[in-house]
Formats: sequence, structure tokens, C-alpha cells
Amino acid sequence: MSENNVRNRAFGAVLLNALTRWESLLTIGLTAGLMILQPQPFPGWQPWFWLVGGALAESALVISALTDPNAARQAVAREFEQKFDLRQVKNAVSRKRLEDALEYRRNLMTLAGRHSGAMRVSLEQTAADVDDWISHMYDLALHIDAFEENELVRRDRSMVPQQLDAARRRLTVEKDEAVQRDMETQINQLEKQLSNLQATESSAKRAEIQLESTLTALATIYAQMSLLGTKDVDSARAQRLRGDIQDEVASLQDTIEALDEVQSQRLMLK
Repeated sequence: MSENNVRNRAFGAVLLNALTRWESLLTIGLTAGLMILQPQPFPGWQPWFWLVGGALAESALVISALTDPNAARQAVAREFEQKFDLRQVKNAVSRKRLEDALEYRRNLMTLAGRHSGAMRVSLEQTAADVDDWISHMYDLALHIDAFEENELVRRDRSMVPQQLDAARRRLTVEKDEAVQRDMETQINQLEKQLSNLQATESSAKRAEIQLESTLTALATIYAQMSLLGTKDVDSARAQRLRGDIQDEVASLQDTIEALDEVQSQRLMLK
């Protein structure tokens, strides 16, 4: 994400926050109330004077918010985190990992606030890359939930091995050739179904491991970024860290696509 994009996001988030915070709402309400209840408190006063005064007060509040660097970082953080409803993540372990990931991101933004110039821009760009990282973690957590909450998969994982064993035993004692052919077809289908179920379970387990390893990698990236000095901002070391983030995002995407592929293959066998 470019510096302009980061600044545009910050400006929009802070402006929205400035217009909707309680001080602004109080100013607007007070202005409207005075225009209605005290339109002309003394001779020579015009009702629209209240409107001008309210506009000036609101402008001062907005300007103070836009010039506050901490407000920019906090507003962008809130805007980003509101995209993720962690209540939708049912798996407690996955939810905790996402909470930790968001905390690392907030710490990274705080770290950026301690610097200025190119170093701040670099850290903010890194935080923007981490945004994609966390978005993929959230998507992966929802995939894990989908597997764990799928009653049909849970039932099949229990019943298909039993059905396969029963079909194989019956084939050994069946004398009718036509029935034997039907049984062999059924066994083949059950074997494919079982193989797909095992692949689905394996993918879900890999997804859980991926989520854990991704959080560990995020912690490592944060620790390394916190050690970077101003002279390191354009160094090969800094570039390598950003490359590590991009590689991790790609790995998360591959895991998600693998889960989707296994799921689609399972549906095709039904």
C-alpha cells in the first residue's frame, strides 16, 4: 500500500470519527437547540448567528482531530478491526489467535507513532501488509469453524468406515456375480468418499497449524521491526521482512484454496 493510500485511509477515518464523536454531536445539538429555544436572546442578534457559531466550533473540533497524529492511528485501527466480528469465530483457540494478531497490529501502529519521516511511513506500510495477513487469518478461522460445525461431515466420518467394512465383509461371502459387481462399485465409491473425508480432516488440521504458525511469524516480524533503526528503513533487512509478510500471506491463501478444493471434491462425490 502506498504512502498516499495510507494517508487517505487515515484522513477518512479521522474525519468520520471527528464528525461522529460526542463533542461534535453535542455541538450540533446545542446549536439546533439554541436556534429553536433562543432564536434572539437580545436585540440585534439573528438566529443564523447560532448556526455560524456552531459551524466555527465544529470546524475547530474537526481541525484539532485532523492534526492529531494519534487520532489518525487510532481511527484507522478501529476502522480495520470493525471489519472482523470475532464473535463469528466459534473456535476459541482460533479466536484467541486472531485477538493476539490484532494486538500485534495495534502495537505495530504504536511503534510507527514513535518515529517520523521515512521510518514512520515504512512501519505504516508494514502494518498495511499485515492487514492482508490478518484478513486471511480471519478467513482461515471461519473455514476451520465450517469444518467443525458441519454435521454431515461429522456423521460421514463416523459412518463411512463402518459402511466400507460391512460392504467388504459381504463381498467375501456373496456368491451372485451381479451382486458382486454392484458391491465392488459400492466399495469403490465408499473408498473414494473415505479418502476425501480423510483429506478434508487433514486439511482442517493443517489449517489449525497454519493459523498457529502464522501468529508466531507475526510475533517474529513485530519483534524484528521493533529493532529496526532509521538507517535500516530502506535496507535489505527491511525489504526482506516485507517479503516474509508477503510470503506468509501467499501461504495462507494457498491453505484456504486447498480447503475450498477439498470441500468441492467432497460435494462432487455425493
